[in-house]
Amino acid sequence: MNTALKDWDDTIVALATAPGIGAIGVIRVSGPQAFDVINGMFPSKNLSVQPSHTLHVGLLKDKEYVLDEVVLSLYRSPKSYTGEDVIEISCHGSPFIQEKIIQAITARGVRMAKPGEFTQRAFLKGKMDLAQAEAVADLIASNSEASQRAALHTMRGGFSNDLAQLRESLISFSALIELELDFSQEDVQFADRTKFKQLIDELMNTTQQLVQSFKLGNVIKNGVQVAIIGKPNAGKSTLLNTLLNENRAIVSDIAGTTRDTIEEVLNIEGVLFRLIDTAGIREHTTDSIEQIGVSKSKEKMRSAEVVLYLFDVQEMKPAELQQVVDEFKQEQINYILVGNKADTGTEKLQQQFSAFPGIIFISAKSQENVDHLKKKLVAETISGNIHAESTIVTNARHYQALMQLAASLQEVKDGLENHIPGDLLALDIRECLHHLGTITGQITHEDQLDFIFSKFCIGK
Repeated sequence: MNTALKDWDDTIVALATAPGIGAIGVIRVSGPQAFDVINGMFPSKNLSVQPSHTLHVGLLKDKEYVLDEVVLSLYRSPKSYTGEDVIEISCHGSPFIQEKIIQAITARGVRMAKPGEFTQRAFLKGKMDLAQAEAVADLIASNSEASQRAALHTMRGGFSNDLAQLRESLISFSALIELELDFSQEDVQFADRTKFKQLIDELMNTTQQLVQSFKLGNVIKNGVQVAIIGKPNAGKSTLLNTLLNENRAIVSDIAGTTRDTIEEVLNIEGVLFRLIDTAGIREHTTDSIEQIGVSKSKEKMRSAEVVLYLFDVQEMKPAELQQVVDEFKQEQINYILVGNKADTGTEKLQQQFSAFPGIIFISAKSQENVDHLKKKLVAETISGNIHAESTIVTNARHYQALMQLAASLQEVKDGLENHIPGDLLALDIRECLHHLGTITGQITHEDQLDFIFSKFCIGK
């Protein structure tokens, strides 16, 4: 960690629960003056003699004015979230009461916390590394089981343990290289280059696995954008309603009913799919508003991770479908063909469209085979086991650092193969250690920390 970082020796306060009316609100106070300040507002007990990790009920006062009846949770340094003395005040969930309590505390010399400052202090006090701290924000923002599991795995140190093993292996060999430099006049080698080549190959493999996991991690964190595309009256809006199990989109027999895109979120097996119902695509409409809708549909088609191309099996001819497939391939669009209105069975349809393996035949209206479509969506868009306990990289900053690490490891490998001198090899190893350190925060800068933690909510 950069020792130039300023010392955080003041006391801070913030509302730790979401703003608004609720049953209770929690106000967090952290810093060296936490116990003295709150003790002066809590006449029921002398908090200075109370042990850590205890709860105390009583009136909280601002001089003689009763603010609220509260429950105080005491956490003494270093056994607290921030590593400092912490008191959490559980009060009634009135925004007025919460504001009065915070005003009374700040009037006693405590300042308002900045976004993410409690977690930033936890990092600076060594309670967690930077990767774990960032996972706290990811856990708060998690909106699916998969994103929750990935954030928890990192917050509990799973990712950091993987990085620690990489770092330890590099440091062990680096120490031998540095030792050789101390005996440069003796022309000796303490480090076995053959074993180091094997080690570098193993480290490159591990790093590459982490890099590749980011594709899955990005899906877990941000969801999968799915555009439902097709000609007017193919049943796109009906399919959207069926997938969501609600009447979200207007359905009618009139072609061109959907004029604009409709976006909704569907959770399938713990992953969020962002479904986009688009206007029906037909090339020769004279309706200017419909033309705008068609243009938007094509934009969504090109930006989506996967396109569900829905067609009416009674209307679509194989030759016409081939033109659609050719266009998708030309534009490198990931697509799934879905034949709708297949109410009379699929055996004949499979023969009719035999040139297109993988078509899913459904009836959006009667919900026939829609579950199969959901499974197909997961299989086509999720590569990897989202429920595994292995590390999945979800943070773009970590991904960039791992990419730089992979490039530096390649330079080390090239150096070994070209028999470069030990001092140059040592520089390449230090570069690898630098990129690892930027992920965990062993190498960082105050401005970088402020940027990272500014994205947190105030009370965390």
